[in-house]
Amino acid sequence: MKLYNYFRSSASFRVRIALQLKSLPYDYLPVHLAKGEQLQPNYAALSPERLVPLLEDQGRRLNQSLAIIEYLDEIQPEPPLLPGSPAERARVRALALDIACEIHPLNNLRVLKYLTRELGQTEDTKNAWYRHWVESGLEAVEQQLAGHPATGPYCHGDMPSLADCVLVPQIFNARRFDCRLDHVPTVMKVFEHCMQHPAFIAAQPSNCPDAEQ
Repeated sequence: MKLYNYFRSSASFRVRIALQLKSLPYDYLPVHLAKGEQLQPNYAALSPERLVPLLEDQGRRLNQSLAIIEYLDEIQPEPPLLPGSPAERARVRALALDIACEIHPLNNLRVLKYLTRELGQTEDTKNAWYRHWVESGLEAVEQQLAGHPATGPYCHGDMPSLADCVLVPQIFNARRFDCRLDHVPTVMKVFEHCMQHPAFIAAQPSNCPDAEQ
């Protein structure tokens, strides 16, 4: 199993967490997004959308982090990253998608570069854009977690799930851009609990072989 990824990519981080939770060994293949390595012909031949992560397994190439995680959950069912009942699975998927679809696409590297290069926005304006969408998006997640009977130490119950795999990388990015987080106490309580788990610790950006010191 090979994972093409970038240490700062939150989408790659999600998959690294899932691989660690399932104790699945893999080869780490770095693709430096900030240097444009994803645009080079050799990588574009593997990934037409020129994004990370990309997982190679038994001759298959799989893209999109949530699809990859569900694939891993199916080939290695234990520990499960989706709960047992349809309603519970829908809740976990919705929490994950609230971050992966409503927050992350507005704030990934290619969008931020477009704001500054093509649209001529300043660094301050770019950072204000980033913080607005992260802070408002996490507030919506907070409202779904706070007081919900299914919320436990993790987003859903007592075991890490797909939702936690997506939440943790978003908080890492939020902190890197100095986003306000005091308005999402339940989110942060879940995050802090996750970061006591060995799988989340092992997968974090600073522990990646391509991490910049």
